[in-house]
Amino acid sequence: MDKILRTTKKIIPKKIYTLGQPFYHYSFAFLGAMIYRFPSRNIKVIFVTGTKGKSSTVEFINSILEEAGYKTALAGTIRFKIGNTSRKNLYKMTIPGRFFVQKFLRDAVTAGCDYAIIEMTSEGARQYRHKFINIDALVFLNISPEHIESHGSYEKYIEAKLLLGKALEESNKPRKVLVANTDDKEAPRFLAIKIKEKYPFSLDNAKPFTMTEGATELTFQESKISTVFPGTFTIYNVLAAATFALTQNIPPEIIKKGIERVHEIRGRVQKIALPTNHPKFSLQKFSIIVDYAHTADSLEKLYQAFPDQYKIAVLGNTGGGRDTWKRAEMGKIANNNCDFIILTDEDPYDDDPRKIVDEMAVSINKDRLKIIMDRRAAIHEAIAQAVIASKGNKKVAILISGKGTDPYIMRANGKKEPWSDEEVSREELEKVLGSMLP
Repeated sequence: MDKILRTTKKIIPKKIYTLGQPFYHYSFAFLGAMIYRFPSRNIKVIFVTGTKGKSSTVEFINSILEEAGYKTALAGTIRFKIGNTSRKNLYKMTIPGRFFVQKFLRDAVTAGCDYAIIEMTSEGARQYRHKFINIDALVFLNISPEHIESHGSYEKYIEAKLLLGKALEESNKPRKVLVANTDDKEAPRFLAIKIKEKYPFSLDNAKPFTMTEGATELTFQESKISTVFPGTFTIYNVLAAATFALTQNIPPEIIKKGIERVHEIRGRVQKIALPTNHPKFSLQKFSIIVDYAHTADSLEKLYQAFPDQYKIAVLGNTGGGRDTWKRAEMGKIANNNCDFIILTDEDPYDDDPRKIVDEMAVSINKDRLKIIMDRRAAIHEAIAQAVIASKGNKKVAILISGKGTDPYIMRANGKKEPWSDEEVSREELEKVLGSMLP
């Protein structure tokens, strides 16, 4: 099907193809709802949207609801889960089209789930994947420039997100809830949607809080909540999930337990380390972090979450054919925050991968830059550099950003190269430490 669509796109004039897309996507959304008998009528549906933090917030909400005794379904960038059954998302997109959401909801209803938590992107909204779904709640996290070339402008990007607010307005559910981060400048546009129950939150709701590179502790409803994830972005994600949970009459003590039972979110500030019983465990005197950070803002916040450390960046970009303006900016952020930077391949699509890297390199001091186009070799070199840097008792962190749990490196003509930053990092860590004495 993907090959047919790519061929169709090449044959049909761009203007006609673009004009026909809305009808195409709308038709599939309607047919899917009809075929699967409008399943959202029989389950509580929560949409989580924003430029950053959606996957983590979805996981936190899911954990709190489970702790409260509810059966949940979850759909997002990292995985698809219904009840106790979970599988990785291998689609290289957050929510696939062609009936996927409606079938997912029908399966959740059949399994007896109480809630379905869905990570919804601007691309998904623009392609009507939210249509004919009666939602109970929308959680808004933030907006920053992203997918600008795809949408046409920043304003159109926001408008695509606001379609989800419109969906909440038009939902037939008896009770509709909006949770919104009021520290974000676009929050007023979401808070303007015409429903009765609106629940704002801000960083002030987490004070007092403390952050280290290994953990975060915040206060919510006079309860201390600890999480293994660092950074202010973590506080916002926790606040979003906790605020939503309050709207569902879940007690603060259950919210605390739900947050604290999340020890790892794949590809989201994920720590890569040898197991404690590994013979070379004591040789790993540095941290390896795999994170999805793929916007300028999220990349900067990732680096800032590891203060007072010697930071080694393994950095690509968001890929070919999109948001080219970010390339120099991402390089600049790495240059301002990291001690050693390895630029590498990420998702070039039909662009020249070396050209992408060269456009990033212009913002980086040459004395702290190395270009290694092979991503595996780049990760290997980062680990080797970390071994050297950590010998002087420095605290060292390798920050591998951009892909997170993405299962492929996307190449020209739709070719997909199987990939996992997590698995490759573990393999190369074994190789580097395995060559060391004792």
